[in-house]
Amino acid sequence: KRTIDIIGSLCGLILLSPLLIVVGMLIKLDSKGHIIFAQKRVGLNGREFKMYKFRSMVVNAEELKDKLKENNEMSGPMFKMKDDPRITKIGKFIRKTSIDELPQLFNVLKGDMSLVGPRPSLPKEVKEFEPWMLKRLEVKPGLTCYWQVSGRNSIDFENWMKLDIKYVNERSLLLDVKLIFKTFFVLFGDKNAY
Repeated sequence: KRTIDIIGSLCGLILLSPLLIVVGMLIKLDSKGHIIFAQKRVGLNGREFKMYKFRSMVVNAEELKDKLKENNEMSGPMFKMKDDPRITKIGKFIRKTSIDELPQLFNVLKGDMSLVGPRPSLPKEVKEFEPWMLKRLEVKPGLTCYWQVSGRNSIDFENWMKLDIKYVNERSLLLDVKLIFKTFFVLFGDKNAY
């Protein structure tokens, strides 16, 4: 699995480098702030690491989040909002197509993440997990998973966690390959991506 992660992330970074450069330039032209957004996430066995994303929101997005809490559309401790006013113009496009997640190929190359695995959660979210949900920390978090290809934000929090546990219990290289291929089909135009 680690060999596939290294080869896959390296190939991805090389092949997608023109896209990464163009997206970086568009983000810089669209709004003030850094191109890359780094945030603490929880990985394998509860170890924290810095996860990278293309910045898709305004610089003070975290401060504004408190004012939007009543508009949260996701059950459980995670915050999701379809028409989030903090999202920039280019941010809407890169989130819809999941391009904002591509810098995580560096996380995969470093070994913090895998190509396939449960999406990494924030430390404050993990603190609110029920004990059975912690099983998802038995594997490295990934770029894609069952949740990514099964409806994403249309799935409530508890069922999202159940999908992650399903992956932990059933994981295999064949399943990883299937989920990677399925991801390509939902990347563009997924109505549940925001």
